[in-house]
Amino acid sequence: MKEFLSFIKKEFRHIFRDRRTILIVLVMPIVQIILFGFAVSTEVHDARVDVVGDLADPSVRQTVARIDQNPYLHVTAVLGSVAEVAERFRAGKSDVAVCFERNFDERLRHYDKAFIRILGDGSDPNTAQMIVNYVNGVLSTVQSELSASEGTQTASFPHVQYMYNPAVRSSYNFVPGVMGLILMLVCSMMTAISIVREKESGTLELLLVSPIRPVGVIVSKAIPYLALSLINLVTILLLARFVLGVPLRGSLFLLAVMSVLFILASLGIGLLISVVSATQKTALLISGMGLTMPTMIFSGIIFPCESMPVILQYVSDIIPAKWYIIMVKKIMIEGVGFSYIYPEFIILLVMTLFLLVVSVRLFKRRL
Repeated sequence: MKEFLSFIKKEFRHIFRDRRTILIVLVMPIVQIILFGFAVSTEVHDARVDVVGDLADPSVRQTVARIDQNPYLHVTAVLGSVAEVAERFRAGKSDVAVCFERNFDERLRHYDKAFIRILGDGSDPNTAQMIVNYVNGVLSTVQSELSASEGTQTASFPHVQYMYNPAVRSSYNFVPGVMGLILMLVCSMMTAISIVREKESGTLELLLVSPIRPVGVIVSKAIPYLALSLINLVTILLLARFVLGVPLRGSLFLLAVMSVLFILASLGIGLLISVVSATQKTALLISGMGLTMPTMIFSGIIFPCESMPVILQYVSDIIPAKWYIIMVKKIMIEGVGFSYIYPEFIILLVMTLFLLVVSVRLFKRRL
């Protein structure tokens, strides 16, 4: 029994001696439960609502006021016509539009019925459906109040339409997210593992004494994964278009440029992982726990970033995949040009340059 207890004691000593094991076993679960508890939320707060209608109309004014009072909704603009809605969606200034027919109050009181058109941004179908449900809930409440005050059974009939995605297909949402996730994992994880493998086997020193400069060694290691990522990109786009039915309404060239920029950012992350990793297991651990999970949570693939606490929204801003996925959705689903995505492009460009410069300098210094 003493021998058995001594083995247990020895194992505990090994565990507590290794800080990385303690980090994984004790600290990581705490971090995960906090992140999932606060970041993983299907609610959407402060959804931006545009109104198309005459605010001088009392029923329209009452309905708009109730929409603005809802904690999940916020009226941002009153538009003159439905034609302006598409431009607002493409510019990212609105999430849903509520359009009232002309003489709404008169038709509601004299004919006991009136029509409302709800336009959702179908480029993100999950979020759009949730926001439309919020709006429908408000309209149902206002309808009940109007019926009670008038003593008649008045009714407003909302007609829901999802722009860019009339069938509300979920593939319109997850295909851009999967593109960002796959490209990041292939580039960053495989680049880091490839370099760390050379360090483990001792062949990296042999490469460094060759006539090629260290930067040339790094570039030569990264180019094959750049080529493989481009093949993956083409494969994903073909499957998305001809198998899943996801459209490509924008410029293919513009999408390719954005994808190459994102791949370069992922290569920079891979170099950073190779600097801090001494073994392939460590590189896999950092890539899996420290890269995959934050990318899935904070890039908007599954959960809208707008529903997260403000602090976590700032965290999501430093995830390159977030900005890439936003641009992919706008190009593929909405068919916009560069003028609509240049803010995201500039952010991703700055991130890419920063990651590449810092990772190469740290790598050379570490060598």
